[in-house]
Amino acid sequence: MLFLRFAIATDHYVIEAGHVAEVLPWLALKRLPAAPAWVAGAFSYRGESVPVIDLTRLATGRDAPARRSTRLVLVHYPSPGPSARRLGVLVERATDTLRADPAAFQTSGVDLPEGRYLGPVLDTDDGLVQWVRVDQLLTDEARAMLFDAAKDALAVEAQGADEASNAGNAGAANATEASS
Repeated sequence: MLFLRFAIATDHYVIEAGHVAEVLPWLALKRLPAAPAWVAGAFSYRGESVPVIDLTRLATGRDAPARRSTRLVLVHYPSPGPSARRLGVLVERATDTLRADPAAFQTSGVDLPEGRYLGPVLDTDDGLVQWVRVDQLLTDEARAMLFDAAKDALAVEAQGADEASNAGNAGAANATEASS
């Protein structure tokens, strides 16, 4: 199976490539007021509001560093298929892939209720690599909050742009009438 490999600080992780829709460079995001600190924001992707989480922040409490190798991974959430939503996940050093047998991954031996998305580990030449389970990234409450908040925030932003455009058009119409 193919995995997208990335890091959080000095630790290595993977996401199943089948979940990955696209790997994008870090983009400017619309902030979501009052969202948890691990919510990086939202952006519009092909007309769809996409919430973005900072996986480094979720896992460690610190923001993903602003580096050229930090990527916004667009994943099918909770899994690939017709009912999947898009979720953006900021990750560090997402510049490599790993091919591995899923059966070779072993339990980490640690049960982390707050880190339920952290799956089994694989011993590689570079050390342990941990499988991040995309379908386990969000709680039910976080999922409802994120997808609704992203849609609402981008709708407000679009409404503001429409109002500014309409104000500009009204000003041009008034100027035309005044010159007639």
